[in-house]
Amino acid sequence: QVDVVASGGGFVQAGGSLRLSCVASGLTIRTRAMAWFRQAPGKLREGVSCITWSTDTPVYADFVEGRFTISRDDVKNTIYLEMNSLKPEDTATYSCAARRWDSCSPSWSKGPDFDYWSQGTQVSVSS
Repeated sequence: QVDVVASGGGFVQAGGSLRLSCVASGLTIRTRAMAWFRQAPGKLREGVSCITWSTDTPVYADFVEGRFTISRDDVKNTIYLEMNSLKPEDTATYSCAARRWDSCSPSWSKGPDFDYWSQGTQVSVSS
């Protein structure tokens, strides 16, 4: 049985930081691209960041602007999203997902071909 669990959300003031974690069990993330997504109320889901095992080269959405860092620990079967300089517009429910293959191409940010998703963890940033 596959289980993907995201955690680490919370309530912070603008400029603050949070670190999200995503632990996978029942599958090996080493063979898959892993990504973070978010969805704010009334808005479509959007990709935040994606990372592969083979290249270990992360990609980020434009709105990240160097504030977030994605990383992975294949021993712990876990990925992380370190978020700094948070803004109120970062308020959303964040989820992680595992893709069917080890590539962020093509079009990872739209969420195609991600077959295992975590529940969401809420991030709220006050101004």
